[in-house]
Amino acid sequence: MTNLTQPMINREITRVSAEDVRLAAEYQAAILADVAGRRGTLHGRIKPLSPNMKVAGPAVTVEVRPGDNLAIHAALAVAQPGDVIVVDGKGDLSCALLGEIMATQAEASGIAGIIIDGAVRDADTLAKQDYPVFAAGLNPCGPTKLIPGRVNYPVSVAGAQVQAGDLVVGDVDGVVVIPRGDVNAVIALAKKKLEGETRRIAAIRAGDTRAPWLENALRSAGMLDEGESL
Repeated sequence: MTNLTQPMINREITRVSAEDVRLAAEYQAAILADVAGRRGTLHGRIKPLSPNMKVAGPAVTVEVRPGDNLAIHAALAVAQPGDVIVVDGKGDLSCALLGEIMATQAEASGIAGIIIDGAVRDADTLAKQDYPVFAAGLNPCGPTKLIPGRVNYPVSVAGAQVQAGDLVVGDVDGVVVIPRGDVNAVIALAKKKLEGETRRIAAIRAGDTRAPWLENALRSAGMLDEGESL
């Protein structure tokens, strides 16, 4: 049963380290997602307002009722520089939860970026700026500021579980969340994967265009008989 006496704004969280954020930011979200077991990616509806937007940092999680952004304002007030605001907006697109004013406040406060499973507005202005805002869609309708929400509690955002302090990385491909305790291992695996992919791309460009694993995979899937080749 939920403890209704808990404070709705949790100010004390343990964050992934700044050094780990810096190291993880060197990799594409796709690389990190692959080595994390293809888990932790947000639904593809969550997109940056501009393809050049990138973000990495510890999550400050927010849960709101659809169409109300009171808890997001609270998160902006308690977040620390380098944090990423991650909002469970329930995928609702009936009203924007954020626009230019709040994004400007976040940037001025040193917050690394904003990710919302919901709608935003003022997209023309925001898309022309560098500050990273990821959202599920757009709507010109503004939100209310009346309904209690929660800050820095576990949330489910666009199909991914997010704990406050987890690592969040987003780019043009989308967003991946890495549990804080897994970050060091994932970064090490990402380094190896990137090295392997770099070698494979170089081999393809040199003429080795057949994937070395393909025929074994086809045999395992029953698409080629044993001893048969393409």
